[in-house]
Amino acid sequence: MLGAIGLDERGEAAYRALVVLGGEGVADLAHRLGLPEPETERTLVRLEAHGLAARSSYRQGRWVAAPPGVALGALLTQQRHELEQAELAAALLAKEYRAEAAEPEVHDLVEVVTGGSAVAHRFLQLQLGAAEEVCALVTGRPAVVTGAENDAEERAAARGVAYRVVVEREVLELPGGVAESGAALGRGERVRVVDRVPTKLVVADRSMAMVPLTGRGVEPAALVVHASGLLESLMGLFEAVWREAVPLRLGCGEQDVAGAAGPDATDLQILSLLLAGMTDASVAKQLELGLRTVQRRVKGLMELTGVTTRLQLGWQAYERGWVTR
Repeated sequence: MLGAIGLDERGEAAYRALVVLGGEGVADLAHRLGLPEPETERTLVRLEAHGLAARSSYRQGRWVAAPPGVALGALLTQQRHELEQAELAAALLAKEYRAEAAEPEVHDLVEVVTGGSAVAHRFLQLQLGAAEEVCALVTGRPAVVTGAENDAEERAAARGVAYRVVVEREVLELPGGVAESGAALGRGERVRVVDRVPTKLVVADRSMAMVPLTGRGVEPAALVVHASGLLESLMGLFEAVWREAVPLRLGCGEQDVAGAAGPDATDLQILSLLLAGMTDASVAKQLELGLRTVQRRVKGLMELTGVTTRLQLGWQAYERGWVTR
């Protein structure tokens, strides 16, 4: 926990022991930590350099801990100051870079990344470097980076980066597809569904995009596009697909329930997946329900809204605000 202020595991363990015990000799502390005495003494010297420990002035060979509120507070203040200086240096470097790159060469506007690991690493960089928004078109055939292998999306969303994602219907039909989409919605991401997306695409902050270059059976490669007319075209492609896609609504809570006689959370999940184009059987499999249960619930919703066809049910769902456009 104290690694952020420069302590390794041994240093943190030694400091915690001194805090609990009030003070300790090298031999006793080494025994408690399970370390050789020379290594324990070196650890204590490092703590002394950090201002976290000191030799007792009352008893020779005994070490005492500095008060955590004072010692750790000073270290945290120093760390904050160093971070502020680093942020300032980064901002100045970014300003110099923009000044130098005001009129970039044509060959600097795109870069080709080849190899599975290189493509995956660039994909991670793209998301972790985003500050405002990530837009993505997702197909049902992940070749390099999958949701199980990549937590960059979750980390970026936790930093407040907005996500707009359009997925192919096939994505929802993959094992765990609905669960992953539900988790994304739970993080505040906006997810929509279409029958097919024209290409995989990721755009970060409208300033950098990444698209695949190769298909199956070929070494993975991707094109990274920087701010240019090509990037604007790719962003326009995303916006066009986004406008035509159907919003996905999963994991609904009590606030979505219209009342005792209205649809519950499971009903709303079923409606959303059916409007996304999934079959009754696919919905049942993804939600771990029986096929007859799904059909019974759909029939109940039709009776509730007083309609006779599923097309009418979809219209009523939008009219009543059960699903959104």
